[in-house]
Amino acid sequence: MSVSASAENLSTDAQSCDGGSMCLELALEGERLCKAGDCRAGVAFFQAAIQAGTDDLRTLSAIYSQLGNAYFYLGDYNKAMQYHKHDLTLARTMNDKLGEAKASGNLGNTLKVMGKFAEAIQCCKRHLEISRSLGDRLSEGRALYNLGNVYHAQGKQLGRVGQNDPGHFPQEVRDCLTQAVEYYEENLELMRSLGDRQAMGRACGNLGNTCYLLGDFSRAIRYHMERLQIAQEFGDKAAERRANSNLGNSHIFLGQFENAAEHYKRTLALAEDLGDAAVEAQACYSLGNTYTLLREYRIAEEYHARHLTAARKLQDRVGEGRACWSLGNAHAALGNHEKALYYANEHYNISKELGDVLGMATAQMNISDLRKVLGMPVEVESPPAPPIDEDRTPRTPFNALRVRRQSMEQLSLIQITPDSKKTEAEIEMEKKREVVRTESEENPVDSFFDLLSRCQSERMDEQRATLNANKENRPKPKPNNKLQRSASSGNKNSSPNDAMLDMITDLQSERMDSQRAELRPAPKKLSKESKGASLPGLRPQQTTSTKPEDDFLDMIARVQGSRLEDQRSELPRPKPEERPKTVPDDDFFAQLMRAQAGRMEDQRATIPLQENRLNKSAPNTKK
Repeated sequence: MSVSASAENLSTDAQSCDGGSMCLELALEGERLCKAGDCRAGVAFFQAAIQAGTDDLRTLSAIYSQLGNAYFYLGDYNKAMQYHKHDLTLARTMNDKLGEAKASGNLGNTLKVMGKFAEAIQCCKRHLEISRSLGDRLSEGRALYNLGNVYHAQGKQLGRVGQNDPGHFPQEVRDCLTQAVEYYEENLELMRSLGDRQAMGRACGNLGNTCYLLGDFSRAIRYHMERLQIAQEFGDKAAERRANSNLGNSHIFLGQFENAAEHYKRTLALAEDLGDAAVEAQACYSLGNTYTLLREYRIAEEYHARHLTAARKLQDRVGEGRACWSLGNAHAALGNHEKALYYANEHYNISKELGDVLGMATAQMNISDLRKVLGMPVEVESPPAPPIDEDRTPRTPFNALRVRRQSMEQLSLIQITPDSKKTEAEIEMEKKREVVRTESEENPVDSFFDLLSRCQSERMDEQRATLNANKENRPKPKPNNKLQRSASSGNKNSSPNDAMLDMITDLQSERMDSQRAELRPAPKKLSKESKGASLPGLRPQQTTSTKPEDDFLDMIARVQGSRLEDQRSELPRPKPEERPKTVPDDDFFAQLMRAQAGRMEDQRATIPLQENRLNKSAPNTKK
């Protein structure tokens, strides 16, 4: 639907088609496009609605919420955070507690994806607090679910350091995962009491995954079985496929290989029905490994051959290397040493192409053993050894977790300021210190106070900030006459104690004057009109007030509104991880995040429709 088409829906009364109604029409079209899946076009309409402007705070709040969600789907988390913050500010301005809860939840989800877990937890807890104070159980359930997701994601990120099997993570990772389980269980009980089966299914899936990471595989199986039943109840084949795959993983760790094979077969069948070639290849790989554990090498060889074919079709070189390695082991177990040698050589060549030193070493050992069995001379190129004092090992999926940064112990201390870059003031200061160290001690009191005077004056000069503007017109600092008078011995009639007290008084007064901050008038609470200067799209309402200070207050609002924007730094975009297409990823949470993408739809604010729009649309249909 084009802009001209949306304009046809406007009132035929041209005089009533002001900027506010145009803003609403554009926002409605943007909402329609986002729901249709075209978020990029929807963002364009939302931005046009903001340019049109409106004085309806609820409409503007809905636009901010929609824009934040649209940017979230597009992966632009910086702008998503910006508009969710605008929505939160507007909700607090209107004292809209429910709107504040939704905005806090959306902001928490965005901060979670950006890795800002502490801030995300704070926002989600605020969401939970408001929801419970309002007695909104559905919103409370969302807040509990979001908190579980934040702790889940934090534990997942901390668990990526090093190689740890499920159930053997460090304590800080286990603490995060345990906290996630608590929030997920609260969410599950609440959704069970509300009778929301779909929300129960999501909670069960997350609980199963978290219990799996904690090493509680029996409990994980129980939750995944409930997830499987709910998915079958709603005919959700994608969720059913994920549940079967997770059940297979849990049964593997319990040594129940026959049960694992059954679930992997069901996963393969569902992947074929869904037309997902990558997941189909992953299921074949898992089945091949499972039948290898069952010592049924002939069946294992068939599934690994299917995995190799799919990996070549998808041009997944990492998957090809893994399939060749598995096929070599299967043929060696079957006594087909010639075929095993062929696949071992293929594994070596692919590992060499990928720069995988560990894979090359593994393939070299297999080739050496097979050539000995076949009575052939061992002539294999040795893999290049990685540099000893440089961390340049290729970051492949085989050895990415084995790479470590060089220790900080190898760093040497350096001077903060090299001698060649010292300022004239620092050099002069060092000369003064040398003079103090070499001068005689005939009058220790005078020497001490002279040293004190110089140190205090130099100290304040070093701490004094320099303004960039008006350097040439800035008045030069006046000489410290009081300090000079105190340091001198001009008053011979005064006692040494009086002179010392006078000098200390002068020093303290000068020091306090230098550190005294300039008082500025406290900014007043911004009204709805002054908010329009800091929130894009909000038009200030026309008033009849002509007070002289109105312009001054508006200026303060504009300055304060833009000051934080100028100081805000660009947050780094999260880099996507390279992972094999046809090999099952140990970190299966990426699929979980994609599965939960639809929950943002539940938190989307609805743009309020004016009742008179229904009356205005009737004449259009007649025309």
